[in-house]
Amino acid sequence: MIFTRRFFILFALGVLPLLAVWPSFGARPGLKWGLLAYDIALLAAAWLDHRRAGDVTQFTITRHLPRRFMIGEENEVQLQIVQRSRRLLTLQIKDEYPPDLELRGERLLLVTPKRRNTRAAEAEAETSYKLYAAARGDYGFGDMVLRWRAPWGLVIKQAGVSAVERVKVYPNINEARRHELFAQRNRQLLAGKRRTRLRGQGREFESLRDYVVGDELRHISWTATARRGKLTARQYQIERNQSIVVLLDAGRLMTSKIEHLSKLDHAINAALAIGYVATSGGDNVGLLVFNRQVVSYLPPQRGHAQLNAMTEALYNVKAHMIEPSYARAFQHLSQNCKKRSLVVILTDLVDRDASAELLAYTAALLPRHLPLIVTIGDKDLGALVVQEPQDVAGVYRQSVAEELLQQREEALARITELGGLALDVPAGQLSFQLVNKYLEVKERGLL
Repeated sequence: MIFTRRFFILFALGVLPLLAVWPSFGARPGLKWGLLAYDIALLAAAWLDHRRAGDVTQFTITRHLPRRFMIGEENEVQLQIVQRSRRLLTLQIKDEYPPDLELRGERLLLVTPKRRNTRAAEAEAETSYKLYAAARGDYGFGDMVLRWRAPWGLVIKQAGVSAVERVKVYPNINEARRHELFAQRNRQLLAGKRRTRLRGQGREFESLRDYVVGDELRHISWTATARRGKLTARQYQIERNQSIVVLLDAGRLMTSKIEHLSKLDHAINAALAIGYVATSGGDNVGLLVFNRQVVSYLPPQRGHAQLNAMTEALYNVKAHMIEPSYARAFQHLSQNCKKRSLVVILTDLVDRDASAELLAYTAALLPRHLPLIVTIGDKDLGALVVQEPQDVAGVYRQSVAEELLQQREEALARITELGGLALDVPAGQLSFQLVNKYLEVKERGLL
């Protein structure tokens, strides 16, 4: 029971005069007993007011959460209130949201249910607040606390409503959807079960057409040329049902932060982006997450059900301060993926020694698979190289940064020399550049 301001004012009207005349209790006893009786009666009225306020069973509160909480987004939580009483009450609601999520809005919510019509037995209302998620993972909501004023306004009644609930914060799939839209508009990829009609240097024959200047000689159909009496070229379309497997490093180097997100978060967003575009184009997509061990593996499949499986597998992946084992990851891939695939390796390279194991196992993928090493460029190193040193320590830092960048470039150049592909892009462009590279591989028929 919480006393209101009205109660304290009324109580003070009885207590203060009583305290003033109390020292001379022998004089004017009727006044003193009258004031004392007033205060006792006020307390009794407050108790009775509390009883008349009803209990929490007259309310039904339902919490409606988004289908998926997403990292880096404001996720709206809606509360639906139903009141079953003759007197309409103004409710003060405090929802115990996960403390690791950031509240965007008021902590205490005020709402007054309204009847749909004068004969309705129930009154309804809705309110909402937003939570910003800065990290993926599992989170928990607690109970809700309700407060409402009693009929005479002397007390406020408080009660709890059981509402414990677990939620998952997923990678931001909206970014993947944006890249899928880009692919559809700019590369003519068609979603769902429709056939991909992109023409390029793929290996799947589509039709014959007249030869034009610039066509490759190997595309000329000599039998059709002899039959038609003029040069005729074969036209190809990009193949569907090809396979892409994303290898995601969850080791030590992926823990560092870039633009409020870890490198692992940026890599996860890129993995979902290429997965979204690939499934829309009819390709198979697989996923392998590893650190010292293989954390999870999804064999290549097509369809949006596979994208949902990838999202579920990635929502709670954490980067650990341990060195990744490329040997275990690539061995698992070789044993479980026999079909030629574009193997996208989302990792990081620091120096020549650290990348030696990765390059050795990546080279072993050739020629069965086409490897693509993707690393996240470090803006701090780049800025350190271009700025003018202010002291001797600055000279040493710049020298180390230049050496690290050079070794990084050498490592990526080495994989291209062996016949693989490499990308080193800033975090903000990672998904965009990876999707473009995948589409380029498709158009050139490299798989």
